[in-house]
Amino acid sequence: MFSFELLLDAVVIGVLLGCFYAAVSLGLSVSFGLLDVPHVAHPAFLVLASYAVFFLNEHYGVDPLLAGLLITPIFFLFGLVAYRLYYETFERRGSDAGVRGIAFFFGIAFIIEVLIILQFGVDQRSVTATYVGKAWRIGDMRIPFRLVVAFGVAAALTILLTLYLSRTYMGRAIRAVAQDQEALRLMGANPIWIKQWAFGIATAVLGIAGALLIIVAPVEPTLDRTYIGRTFCVVVMAGLGSMSGTLVAAIILGVAETIVLTLFGASWAPAISFAMLLGVLAVRPQGLFGRLS
Repeated sequence: MFSFELLLDAVVIGVLLGCFYAAVSLGLSVSFGLLDVPHVAHPAFLVLASYAVFFLNEHYGVDPLLAGLLITPIFFLFGLVAYRLYYETFERRGSDAGVRGIAFFFGIAFIIEVLIILQFGVDQRSVTATYVGKAWRIGDMRIPFRLVVAFGVAAALTILLTLYLSRTYMGRAIRAVAQDQEALRLMGANPIWIKQWAFGIATAVLGIAGALLIIVAPVEPTLDRTYIGRTFCVVVMAGLGSMSGTLVAAIILGVAETIVLTLFGASWAPAISFAMLLGVLAVRPQGLFGRLS
């Protein structure tokens, strides 16, 4: 029978899970929300980062969070190359770049999935760390440490990314290129380089997010298909490009999922993100924290 204690458990776990969803969605909030790049390969990049963290943890005993930090520069360079390839091949050629760009990123996602299977197989992979598998008990409530870690890292990432986009020259340039690219060009800036840099930042964040993904639960090569609905739901519900809105929207999704899971079972939880995504697009397409253009 559903009780107040059960509801409280669902809300607490949902808030922690939502913070984790925010961490894995922040990069997409930059690439899709600010740059308008149809980056459907975002969850595949996320899974790739998880496997890189697994490799460093399995073979060299590196802590998963430290491994996430170590691969961040590599993912930044990966993002620079990926955007330049997307721009030269599709974006600069005209108005149908959006549709062809989706096909381009679907292709990249498929290649990443195949490469992971060839290298690591189809079995689930996990990491070892002192905070994985343990829990904190408050009365009858059991709070997994791995979700507490995700909560702290997600909050730190949101604050750092918000400060970067609002307080630094390049961050303000990224917001400016999202609003009026031609005006920025007239002021002597190179909007293409700014977008390339922003895409690198969005991909670099996935290094840490990938570490959280494999800390929270084991990963397997096709896990990106599960997260494509969740990440796009969070970004669209937040309002494109809103970092703080991403955190709030992710918490709403996390709480909704855990309550549905508690009431109706695990098989219904993945459908929540798609239902909320369709609902937001129908009722408030600019998102909860976005503005009408």
